[in-house]
Amino acid sequence: MILFMLLDHVRETFYLHLQVTDPMDITQTSPALFISRTLAHLCAPVFVFLTGLSAFLYGERHDGRGAVSTFLFKRGLFLVLLEITLVNFAWTFQFPPGVLYLQVIWVIGLSMLALSALVWLPRPALVLLGSLLVAGHNLLDPIHFPAGTWAHIPWAVLHDRGWIEVTDGLRLRTSYPLLPWIGVIALGYAAGPWFGAGGSATSRQRQLLVAGLGALGLFALLRLLNGYGEKPWSLGDTGVQTLMSLFNITKYPPSLLFLALTLGIGLLLLRQFERIGEGPWLRRLATFGAAPMFFYLLHLYVLKALYLAAVALWGLNQGSHFGFSAVWMVWLGTLVLMVALYPPVRSFAAFKARRRDIAWLKYL
Repeated sequence: MILFMLLDHVRETFYLHLQVTDPMDITQTSPALFISRTLAHLCAPVFVFLTGLSAFLYGERHDGRGAVSTFLFKRGLFLVLLEITLVNFAWTFQFPPGVLYLQVIWVIGLSMLALSALVWLPRPALVLLGSLLVAGHNLLDPIHFPAGTWAHIPWAVLHDRGWIEVTDGLRLRTSYPLLPWIGVIALGYAAGPWFGAGGSATSRQRQLLVAGLGALGLFALLRLLNGYGEKPWSLGDTGVQTLMSLFNITKYPPSLLFLALTLGIGLLLLRQFERIGEGPWLRRLATFGAAPMFFYLLHLYVLKALYLAAVALWGLNQGSHFGFSAVWMVWLGTLVLMVALYPPVRSFAAFKARRRDIAWLKYL
């Protein structure tokens, strides 16, 4: 998943002259670009779900819910701080910043803060709350609060993607509204016993299969009904356009259909990876996940440095942007970066595993 994220960020760096909307305008988006963007949809839901799952497993290795709650609270604050400093600077290269983009690291951090309180709930209550937030938040879509009203700022953070004016020189963009992501991290934590010490591989495989197929079945049913919480799909001029319309779903905030599709695929992939077992290629891919925050920060700064170097060498070639001229170049650039970034990520992951006595390393 983390490599799909790399693909999307290469696209956002070197294909920005053909930026996509959310949902995408399929009359203006090529199938290759549509597929590239849609693959990246898997990243955030799986990351947040696995964050909840990892928190449960952390509790099994330590002193239970108290240790989990403390760790989640500290790391959540750390991620929020990271988003508004190093991550935002990597995107804008502005100091002091004129805009703070509150994106995926921000929402993972806030979700961890929420989960630090929710871990004390009984597991059935956690499942119920997570399901209600994931399935029911689209009922809130018609609710909006204008700028200047008391509810505008909290609602922009929770559900209504928008702008928050802090001062004349600083604005916040709530790119990832929080509410549904709390549901996702809660469901990830509730799924922890499947992977815990008391679970069996056979049982876990069955649970992942049922949950994954159930989520995909829900997506198919709701999409065919063409109603709740999503832009309607329509028949296109070609079969490809019709398929693009079917899978053209909303990420900001993530609709129920978005989460049903992406989490359904994610659960089935988790099952399949376990069935395949640890092979050379899977072990190499897992290296990127062994130091995820290090990889995240590294690839952002490398991309920004490459972009600035390209502009300095060749100037702007797409209006006000330097960019690739075809989607295959985005894929090739991603492959080259994946190979180039592998050695430093592997070295840092090995250092992190070797120096467990350094407390701050667990945050990376």
